[in-house]
Amino acid sequence: MPTILGANTLSTGAYEVANSCRFNDGDSAYMHKTPSADGNRRTFTFSFWVKRGELTSHNPIAEVYSSGENVSQFYFNASDQFTWYESQTSNKINLTTNAKQRDPSAWYHIVVKVDTTESTNTDRVKIYINNELQTITSASNTYPDQNFQSYMNSTHDAIEIGRTQYNSNQFDGYLAEVCMVDGSALAPSSFGEADEDSPTIWKPISVSGLSFGTNGFYLDFEASDNLGNDANGGTDFTEVNLAAADQASDTCTNNFCTMNPLDNYPISTLGTFSEGNCIVVTGQGASSSNGYSHFTGTFGLTAGKWYWEAMSTNQGAASLIGIVDKPADAANSSLNSYTYGYSYRHSDGDIYNNGSGADYGNSYGTSDIIGVALDLDNNKLYFSKGGTWQNSGDPTSGSTGTGAKSITAAASTNTGVYHPAVGDTDYSTTSTFALNFGGCPAFAISSGNADGNGYGNFEYEPPSGYLALCTKNLGSDGG
Repeated sequence: MPTILGANTLSTGAYEVANSCRFNDGDSAYMHKTPSADGNRRTFTFSFWVKRGELTSHNPIAEVYSSGENVSQFYFNASDQFTWYESQTSNKINLTTNAKQRDPSAWYHIVVKVDTTESTNTDRVKIYINNELQTITSASNTYPDQNFQSYMNSTHDAIEIGRTQYNSNQFDGYLAEVCMVDGSALAPSSFGEADEDSPTIWKPISVSGLSFGTNGFYLDFEASDNLGNDANGGTDFTEVNLAAADQASDTCTNNFCTMNPLDNYPISTLGTFSEGNCIVVTGQGASSSNGYSHFTGTFGLTAGKWYWEAMSTNQGAASLIGIVDKPADAANSSLNSYTYGYSYRHSDGDIYNNGSGADYGNSYGTSDIIGVALDLDNNKLYFSKGGTWQNSGDPTSGSTGTGAKSITAAASTNTGVYHPAVGDTDYSTTSTFALNFGGCPAFAISSGNADGNGYGNFEYEPPSGYLALCTKNLGSDGG
């Protein structure tokens, strides 16, 4: 059965979240609106689901900013801890969770429950992550005074989702089910529930029965032409540098594979990740002793038939697309040199494994979409270029493996799994790869094709029996 590394969401459930919104910090993407009247500034709840893209940096979720030091913002700090900071001339709120949210493959549910009328200061703000009340013990923590009125939920200035003006930072990652409830301090159970079969797994429920109050809102991101639509019926948010392509089907009820920014071997210059970790730029070193590597996806696969797409949009000396059993573990750990690494090279169309190449298909350029079909039931690997399977391959040929590259069974590799992988073999140049695992393509899709279970958004139709890398497909026809 295939395994997924680091996910905390379940692939089944009565309530399904259809869409999320991808925010790319390089695009300076955000959305904003200004309430027409004050709501309840003492009692409210902010709830959202998040899949982080960028780690170890200031990543804002929401902010109300006035001027100078007058600001209120929810964000992840550079230590990957969730924080609510608010200053009105002087510090009034500074609350940081002890726990660190460092898993870029997982969806987190975060609830900030606020009621400053409470007599006990620690009851005035409670922060929950995946239904667990967070411990807050830092010496710098400051709870609000009794009856403190926040900038949140006010007409003071616009509320912005995805950026902070105060310290000029952008959110990078995916958001889903973003809710502000005006006038009620609600527990996580108003937004989610434990799975009946796996009680440690927290999943979303419908919020349609909630009363959102004067300034409350609900962003479900289901209108690709209006991602800022308030599904509660209030004034919509204005989108800035967001487009229909930023609507994702990677959600807290169907988690898709992305590239893994934690797999970034510390060579002289590291690779960089963007577009919800679906674009990777390889590093460039200062000498031949460092500077190239390979990068892997967040799913580790042991069985089944799987399909994804990739483009090498900027090519170094040798751009490689393929699979490997483990992350990079040394400087200059090229994908084509690993014992259980298999890759299709752009410059000559050869397939490489364990340092040796063999004739396979055509070379490919910066605009060519490469399809990858991985058959772990029969230990075969296929590549297509522009929808044409190379080497006259037939991914549906089963054990015959027509036109396939035969690979070692996953169970016999170092780690027992295969990951999607990209990389290059030149320290003096960089390569850029755009991946499409079906949840939020990193390149334009002109046609749109789902797998046989109805999941994913691909340029070319996946071969019969091959599935997108998402939690809905784990344990189904794919193994």
